[in-house]
Parts: sequence; C-alpha cells; structure tokens
Amino acid sequence: MNINPCDIIRKKRFGGELSEVEIRAFVDGIVDGSFADYQASALLMAICINGMTDRETLALTLAMAKSGDTLDLSDVAGVKADKHSTGGVGDTTSLILVPLVAACGVKMAKMSGRGLGFTGGTLDKLEAIPGLSISKDTDAFKQQVRQVGCAIIGQTAQLAPADKVLYALRDVTGTVDCLPLVVSSILSKKLAAGCDVVVLDVKTGSGAIMDTPEKSRKLAEMMVRIGNLSGKRFSALLTDMDQPLGNYIGNALEVEEAIDVLAGRTQGDLKTVALTLGAHILRNAGAADSVEAGIAMLEEKIKSGEGLKVFGDMIEAQGGDRRVTEDTGLLPKAPRRVELRADRAGYVTRMHTSDIGEAAKLLGAGRERKTDELDLSVGIVMNARLGDAVKKGDLLATLHVGDRSDRIGAYNLLKKSIDIGDERPAPKPLIQGVVE
Repeated sequence: MNINPCDIIRKKRFGGELSEVEIRAFVDGIVDGSFADYQASALLMAICINGMTDRETLALTLAMAKSGDTLDLSDVAGVKADKHSTGGVGDTTSLILVPLVAACGVKMAKMSGRGLGFTGGTLDKLEAIPGLSISKDTDAFKQQVRQVGCAIIGQTAQLAPADKVLYALRDVTGTVDCLPLVVSSILSKKLAAGCDVVVLDVKTGSGAIMDTPEKSRKLAEMMVRIGNLSGKRFSALLTDMDQPLGNYIGNALEVEEAIDVLAGRTQGDLKTVALTLGAHILRNAGAADSVEAGIAMLEEKIKSGEGLKVFGDMIEAQGGDRRVTEDTGLLPKAPRRVELRADRAGYVTRMHTSDIGEAAKLLGAGRERKTDELDLSVGIVMNARLGDAVKKGDLLATLHVGDRSDRIGAYNLLKKSIDIGDERPAPKPLIQGVVE
C-alpha cells in the first residue's frame, strides 16, 4: 500500500490522529530513504506542534523498534531486565546495580550508549577498564548473560535504525524536547533489546534534560504508560540532579567510585539511587516481595562480596582486567591535580550541575560530537555537597587534569558553578517520586 508522504504531513499538520499504517509507512520511509529528509522534518515539526495520542506514540515506538534488528532473549532462562537513565552527572548507577541485581538471580542484559555533552556514557566508563571490550555479537552477548548473569555492551548498528535517522533530524530542527519523540526514541531501543522488565531513572534539576519536577514527571508517566502498553513491565523513579549524583565525575574516576560502593567502602546518594533502582527491578521481576526487601537483598550482596565478584566476572568475560576490582590503581590516572577552594565561609547553597559536567568536558572527560576522543583519566572529584558548611580555604573540588585539558577554562567554570551563601539550604528529597 503506497502512502503519499504529503498526505501524512498534511493530516498531522491539521491535528489529525495518524493510523498505525501511516506511522509504519513513515518509519519505513525514513529507513529506506523513500521519505526525503525535508518531508521527515516537516512531519517532526507537525508532531512537535500538535502532539501525539498514546495510540500514536505506541505505534511509533513499536515501528521504530521493529525498523531493524530485534534481540530475542527467550532462549535465555529467567527474567531479563534493563535500566535506562535520562542522563546526568556523576551517575554511575549501572555499574553498581547491574552486577548486584545479577547476583540476586535476575539476568541483566544491558545495551548502553556513549556520553554526549555534559552527560556521561556507561560504555565510555567501562572502556576505562584495561582491555575491556563493549562489542559482542548477539550469540556471545546472550551466552555471557547466561553464564555470568549480566553483560553491558554497545548497541548494534541495526538496533532501531529509525531512531538514529530521526534523532539526527530532531537535533537540527529544534524538536529534541518533543515528548512523544523523546519517549519513542528511548523506548524503541529498550523494546528492540528484548528485556521483560525495564526500570527508568528520570532525572530532574539543573543537571537534567528535564529541569523541573513537572516536566520530569510528565516524561516518566508517559514512558511508563507507553512501555506497559507494549506488554513489558516498566517503572520509573524521579531522582534529583541538582548536584552530581556521585562525588566522582569522569570515566575512570566513576569506575573507581562504583567499585568503592560495591566493596562497601562508600555510602551516599549514588549508592542510594543505585540500590533503589535495583530493588524496583527485583520487585518487578518477582525476585523480591517489595522494594524494601529488594534493597535488603542488594545490601547483603555488597556485604558478602558477591556483587563485586560478579562485576569482576563481567569484566573478565568482556576481556578486561578484573584485578581493578581489588586495585583501582590499575585504572588510568591523570598526571596532575588542581584544587578548588572556598573563597569565603558559609554553606554550599547551590550547584549548577550541568556546568560541573561541562567543566569535566573541558578537561577531556566528555565529548561535543560522537567522534571526539576522550581522555578516560581526567575528571573532577567533588569534596563538598549541597548544604555543607565550609570555611574560607576549605577544599570544594579537585580537578584531575590531563595533557590536553583546558585547565583554566574548567577551573573557572567549576568555580562559578558552586554557590556559597550565608544560610543552609533546605534539603530536597533525593528520590522525588515513583511512577508505576
């Protein structure tokens, strides 16, 4: 059945609801090239202006998921789970919860992405581990999930190829933040990856794509609604990003902090969010009766050392040096340190989290374009948190500087990103809501 692209564009331009057939024709057209870029761009703008119903968004998500390869995990025994974050700074939860959840008996078959802009990417962090490869074919990926209980690899080139085309167009047409397009982009990749249970971490605050609780909740509710309509089990947490989640920002540094959490040496917000997300996975997968019981199970896997062992097993299965789990000194180290100290006494009243991420990017920890080469050793260690009392001269942060780092630019931006005032700010909840 031939459908004229102009008819689809015109229908949506005047606020009509596109049929499943029309949406599938649109997705097929952008993949095979029968839809011109300018036609696809026109439809994206019409969608951005007039929105989409849940039925349209589900149809778009499923069509994008089926636009290329889909991963069939039915021959891997047990419940398969995944987690997705909308992106933040110092957010290393995947490296913590994946081995811990696997140690509790739920298979974690995770395909991740690279960092772009001020948000870090799980694949980049993993590649800071000497020898580790994030590339595996489908059969090897599934075999690792069977044997180890978990794997984290890069998405294949043919996984939801329609999303790659649409995202590139959204990026240059001012339609990146259109809610139905965000939802279909994220969920199409998750559905194509074949897991039964998916838990979403939707960030909110100064270091998040959605900078207000209202926007974040709307996104979370729509993703869970559409995800559940697809027949999978979805939940979402709304988590604070008004300061970096962990204290370490940068690829090797974040691996080090994840290992410290798994080894039981580090407490704090990063551990809290990782365990809460992991507990929702265990509850949704039927491995725990409640979120509270799930957290207790994960804590026990830290205490027993099983979580750290599974992380080592995963590293080894992907060609990496598992000795890093015992000796983080084997990770890449930046050659220089630069300290940022408080220029007055008071309280840390505000952090501009996205600017902290941008400062790490100036050091070489992040990329502006996908082709940019990272320095996996550089980054920032935060020595103060929101609400902390500080004296003049106290250490606020330490920059780990490499040979190619913009040290001065990063230092000045980091300095501007931390506000010190006379009154301690009211504490905000770390986990601001749950959407089931």
